[in-house]
Order: sequence, then structure tokens, then C-alpha cells
Amino acid sequence: MERLLATVAALILCGSAHCAPFAMPGGPEPTKVAETSTQLAADGATLELMLSFGTSKGGSAGHLALGLRDEASGEERVHSANFYADRDEKHERDFLASPLILSIPKMQYLYGTSSSLGPKASFGLDYGEVYKRTVVGIRVQGVPPQERAAIAAYLERMNRDFLARSRDTEYQRGEVVYGYTDLNCAKTIGSAFRFGAGYPALEIRAAPLLSVRKAKAALNANTPSEMAMQILRELDARGYAMHAVLYRKHPGSAYVDPHDEDAVAFGKLPNRFPSAISLDFRNDERAYEDYDNLYAMYLLRKLLRDTVSVDPATHVLRVESSPSLGYREAARIAALQAEADSKNFLRRVLFRPSGERIGDGAEATPASAR
Repeated sequence: MERLLATVAALILCGSAHCAPFAMPGGPEPTKVAETSTQLAADGATLELMLSFGTSKGGSAGHLALGLRDEASGEERVHSANFYADRDEKHERDFLASPLILSIPKMQYLYGTSSSLGPKASFGLDYGEVYKRTVVGIRVQGVPPQERAAIAAYLERMNRDFLARSRDTEYQRGEVVYGYTDLNCAKTIGSAFRFGAGYPALEIRAAPLLSVRKAKAALNANTPSEMAMQILRELDARGYAMHAVLYRKHPGSAYVDPHDEDAVAFGKLPNRFPSAISLDFRNDERAYEDYDNLYAMYLLRKLLRDTVSVDPATHVLRVESSPSLGYREAARIAALQAEADSKNFLRRVLFRPSGERIGDGAEATPASAR
């Protein structure tokens, strides 16, 4: 009966036989999106780091965005560096090339099939992320309004600098413009915490002074996973409680981005945990062996409280819950397990890893559902 009702609802929403299929731009969205948002918001979190998985076979760094709850309206919006704000003429023609930092309603960012940013917004990047890849949200309680406001104001300052073509700011050497290995998603979010909210301990790498080969520039880049781990340590040091939510990829999207060189449907793309700069860049999706990657995956798995997935039959959003650890205990155990497992991988011996990796599927069958 639930499947029949979902089908009828989808037909009503389409209004015609030309409606796009589910998990495609212009298609119906999952049901219970608003209810799920309300359910998750009951935890009182006011800030959420959102770490998206990578979708390439090698070098998948993923993406880092920041969710902030508006004090007045209670709305959660995601602030995300714009991949196409790089002054490339082709990008300006085909994509949303401004501003540098996009602001998107959270559930649209995750589950939307149309965008409030306009027709040039990128499906699977600016909206509808879960049709392309998994997203881990680290939801944080206790961050005071003035601190969140300072972060938001600094991100807006970056947008003003971008529009003014400013140069040589405290967060950027040279022109303020998006660069995959320079002023990227991790660097923008990290800079907003460091310079906007006063997190001086955050280490943010600067681009090389001289033009270098792409490989060397990549080694100097700030990566989403590493920046997220840094920010979590600083949030914990300030006494803020946190837990993780896994927004699981819906694997059934047949959408093929017409701008991609390889015509691969979203559902067939790799769904890789965002790698730190390491030899794991060359490894397969589930074959990470580096300490930093193992630590991040183990830590987030231990922080995991909720898993949100799209039911493949009914397209209803479901939230499943399980017990989670506090940050300090999770970090302690994750560090021990990552060290032991990385050494065993290096020895090339047969062993059973001691840690559980977030996204590997173990969290799909939690102890309870709500």
C-alpha cells in the first residue's frame, strides 16, 4: 500500500507523462523530506560540517561544505564553495559561475531535484547531492549565535572579495578566485573558522609562490577530510558536543551529466570516502590503508547516530538510529585502531581490521529505527 501511495503521489506531482524519472533533474523528490528535516533538527544542532564522498576512480578528495542554522527563522542552509567560480569563460557560459560561496537550503542541497539558484546550478553538486554520492554530516550543538554569525559574515566577505576581484587577502595569495588545489572548498570553510570565528590553531596551507606542476600543487592543497578532522578537534576543544549523520547515496540515478567527458550514470559512479593526500589516491574505493584515512573513517563511524536513506521501492526517506560515542572517546579508539590497522596493511599480512569504516554498509542495519 505504501508503494502504491508513493506512486500516486509522484504522478500527481508530475502532472503529466513528461515528468522526469525519480533521482533526475525535474523529477519528483523523496517523500517525507520535511518530516525528516524536523526529525533531525530535534537534536538542537546549529552547525553541521558536510563531507561529501568523491566520485572519481583515483584522487577522490570529495567536498566540504558548512550548514548553519539561522537564529531567527530556524532554517538550515548549506554554504558551499562554487566549483565553477574560477573565471573560466566556458564555465561562465555553461554553469553558475558566481558567487564564490553558494547558500542553499539544506534539504535542497541533499535531496532537491530543482534548484533555487537557477537553471545553471549543477545537479549532484549544488543540489541533489545524494543522487551522486554519500554525504556525512557532523552535527554540532552549543555553538553560540555570535560565532555562527561571524563564520557566515566571513563567507559573505569572501563573496564581496570575489566580486571585487580582490587580491592578497589574509586567506588567499593572489586573486580571490576558486581553485581546485588553491582556494577550494576546504580552504574557504577553514578560513571562515580561522579568520572569521577566531580559530587560530587551524592550519591552512597556502598555494606555492611560483607556478608549479599540477602534481606538486595538489600535494600542497587543503583537502576536505583533513580540514574536517582539524575543525572537529577545535570544536571539541571548545566543549561543543557532536554526532554524525550519514546521508546515504541513492544508487538508482540514471542521470548522466552532459558536461562530463565520460558518460557514466550517477548510480554507477564510484562512491569513495574523501581521501587525505596519501598513496590511497591510487587505491580502489574500499581499499584505503593510510592512517589518516582510516582514522577519519573510524572516527566518523563511532560518531554515527543517524543514517538517512531513500527507500528504493517507495522513495520514502527513512531515518535509522544507533548509539554513538562522544568525540573524545571515539577519537581515542579510532586512533588506536587506525594505527594498528595501517601497520598491518603495510606489512601485507592477512588480518581482520579492528575498526569499522563509515559508508561500508555496517551502519545500514542499526540497532533501532525511528
